Order: sequence, then structure tokens, then C-alpha cells
Amino acid sequence: MPLDIPSVTPSEEERLAELGITQTLDRSMSGRQNFAVSFTIISILSGCLTMYGFGMNAGGPAVIMWGWVLVGLMTLFVGLAMAEVCSSYPTSAGLYFWAHKLAPRKSAPAWAWFTGWFNTLGQVAVTAGIDFGAASFLNAYLNLQFGYAASPGHTITLFGLILLLHAAVNTFRVRIVGFFNTVSVWWHLIGVVVIVGALLLIPDTHQSPGFVFTEFVNNTGWGSAVYVGLIGLLMAQYTFTGYDASAHMTEETENASVEGPKGIVRSILVSWVAGFILLFGLTFGIQSYTGALDSPTGVPPAQILMDALGASTGKMMLFIVIGAQLFCGMASVTANSRMIYAFSRDGALPFSAVWHKLHPGTRTPTNAVWLAAGGAFVLGLPYLFNTTAYAAVTSIATIGLYIAYVIPTLLRLRQGENFERGPWHLGHWSKPIGVLAVAWVAFITLLFMLPQASPVTIETFNYAPLAVGVVLAFSGTWWLVSARKWFLNPNHARNTTPLTPAPQRVTR
Repeated sequence: MPLDIPSVTPSEEERLAELGITQTLDRSMSGRQNFAVSFTIISILSGCLTMYGFGMNAGGPAVIMWGWVLVGLMTLFVGLAMAEVCSSYPTSAGLYFWAHKLAPRKSAPAWAWFTGWFNTLGQVAVTAGIDFGAASFLNAYLNLQFGYAASPGHTITLFGLILLLHAAVNTFRVRIVGFFNTVSVWWHLIGVVVIVGALLLIPDTHQSPGFVFTEFVNNTGWGSAVYVGLIGLLMAQYTFTGYDASAHMTEETENASVEGPKGIVRSILVSWVAGFILLFGLTFGIQSYTGALDSPTGVPPAQILMDALGASTGKMMLFIVIGAQLFCGMASVTANSRMIYAFSRDGALPFSAVWHKLHPGTRTPTNAVWLAAGGAFVLGLPYLFNTTAYAAVTSIATIGLYIAYVIPTLLRLRQGENFERGPWHLGHWSKPIGVLAVAWVAFITLLFMLPQASPVTIETFNYAPLAVGVVLAFSGTWWLVSARKWFLNPNHARNTTPLTPAPQRVTR
């Protein structure tokens, strides 16, 4: 794709000033570390494996493998469209700021408001999904090693402790988080090689290639194979979330107008390839399909590793997976907190004055970090009484994030040639890629609202539409009653950071 990078560009602080924002966060993150945040949040060792049991029931190996290929391609289109807009507006506000700049002037605050609320919902839900998955795998490990039963109460307890850990780590300077994310990239890549290598070399028996790529399994209770195959795409689509983190970290990234977009696209591409290898190795190494689904740990991949590699080696591989998931959750809290910080900077959250404060020593949004962790914990609590709660949380994360992802792309398409391109852009490919991205997100938004298991009862109810509806009702009512009068209105005193060109020159 053509990349027209000017020889003379304003500094990132000057670009923020042009957008009406003063540099306050600590800009010390490299482009490689920016990529590492998104790659860590996508985390194939988290998303693929925590949702692998769902995929085994909703379509089986055929949907797991070919669904990954299809979803990865469509996600790349979404990411490319996002990256182009990110290059024009490199700010931690990210998606809702983009919507505000791209929408018609009169309706711009409304577009930004609802984009921001969907992004916030998705960010909190994806944090919940990641750390809940880590808690499930940790519970499985503790069950195998120490007999700590894999019960809902135990899993929720571990979930809370992991969120506390991630919130604590994120109270330090961003340099420390950046270092952990760099380590995470190598942990993930080497971990995939080790796990897949062990699954290929150690077991005496493997599944056939025909099984890996064509076996269809339906344990959902629904009769339509097409319907089951479609809802089975959730495993892959949920994994490909969180790469907007590269946008939310741009105010802390050097050369952000180029490195932010690169972080988005590279994280998707590397995850697409590495994830396919991981899923092939895991499916190829299955010894007993029904045995994995009926595992006492409640985590099919853990049972697959134990059956194929033996107890000791299987636990070692499980430890690698848990480490990757912990890195992933840490990065998710980082990105989540930056979204909360930026959105509250414009007064869009209740008690915004609290959430957009920076710690004077670390220059990190500490209060926003704790809100991100607390909100994720609340969203995971229904697991205590709902057996499909985890799938519902992943649906909420996917729906919320992808709606927020695609709104700026839709608005950018409406602008046509009036769109102000940044130094990283798609050239003539911008329109067709944008159209494909919008169409795909519209499709999956409706798809993941649908019931995932039959019969539909209180135990199997997909509460994603309910959660999305509550957020829409709350944000919509607040907008009509109050926010439409002051949100992103530079003439209103309540707006803490008016998104208009700043008169002063900001330098490092």
C-alpha cells in the first residue's frame, strides 16, 4: 500500500496542539512497544484457547480452522481502515475523537458520544473476558496440581485477584508496562513454537488432516449447520479484538502518526499467522474429543495438552499459556484505562473529574486503571449462575468494540476526497477496504446478538443484547437530558478539553 511520509512533519506534541490537546502523558513508548500492546491484547494464547471449547461445540475443527482464516482476513480490512484514520488523529481518545472530527459538524458530538460509549463497553468487556479466561486456566492448573476444584466460586475469586494484580502493575510508569509488553511478544511467539512443536513431536497418534480441516461438530442444540457454523465464528472474532490499543497509546508513542497505524496492522497480521499454526497444532494433537469437552477442569485445551503430552509436560505447557494470558490482561487494563482517561477528559463518564486525574509521580491515569478493573469484575459476576456467561462476555466485547471500530470508517467513507490523510494511508484502496470493513461489522454485530445454545433458559441466555441495551439506554438518556448541551461544546464550561485548534505551540 502506498505510504506517503513527508520529509518534514510537525512533532507529535505540535500535532496534538493542532487537534486541541496538550501533551500530558509520558511519551516514551517506541513503535515496537506500541505494536506489542495490541499484539499482547489480541493474544492468541488467550483468545484462541479460552474460546476453544466454545469452538469445539459450535462447528468443531472445520469452523475453528476455516473460521480463523475468514475472520482474520476480514479483521485485516477493519484494521487497515482504522489505521488510516489513526494516522490522521493520533490521540489516546482514539475512536470517539475520530468520529467527532469526521462527522458533520452539527451531529459530530452525538457520533463521538455513542462511539465512545461503545468503545468503553467493549474495552471493559474484553478486559473481563481476558482475565476471566486467565482465571479459568489458572483454576484448571491449580486443580491438576493441588486439587483446587474448578468451581464458579473459585474461578471468580481468582478472577478478582488477577484483576487486582493487573491494576497494581498499571499504576507504575508506562515504561514498565512497555517493557512487560515487549517480553510478552517473545513469550507468545516462543510459546506457540514450543506448544505446537510438542504437540507435533511427542504424541504417538494424531488426528488426520481431514479431521482438522473438515470435521463438523454441533453440540449447541440448534439444528441448522449454517447457523451453528456462523455463531462458531465468535471464537476467532473475539480473539481479534483489542488492537485499538495502538491508537489509545499514541499520546505515549514516539512518531505516533506512523507507528500507531503500523502497530494496528502488524498486530493483526502476526496474530493471524501465529494463531493458525497454534490452532492446527492443538486440533491435530487431540487424543479424545469427547474427553476434552468433558474435562473435570472445565478447560478443554488443558485436557488436550494433558492427554497428548502427559501430566508433567502438559502442566508445563499450561503454565506457558497462563503466563501469556496474564500478560494479555495487563495490556488490556492499560488500553482500557487510557480510553477511560480520554473519555472522562471530555466529561463523558459519571464522576469524570476523578477518572481523568493523573498520578503526579508516574503521569499515569491511576484512577482510570482501577475503574477499568472494577468494571470488568462486575461484568464477570453472572458466571456464578449462568453457564454461558463467558461466551456472553466475549460477545459483548466483540460487539461493543467493533461498532466503535467501524463508525469512524463509515464517517471517513462519507467524507470521500475531503478526508485529511495522515502520513500513513491506503491510497486508492481506501474506499473498497472501508466498504468491506463496514459490511463485515454490520454482519457480526447482528450475528453475535443471537442465542448460542438451545433451549434458551436462564442458564444459557446470551445476555449480550441486554448489556448492550442497558448501555445504549443509559448513554442515550444522558445524551438527551444533558450531554447534548455540553459534550465537546467548546463554548460550555463543563467541557474540560475542547476539541478545537489550540492557539499555543506545544513543544517537548
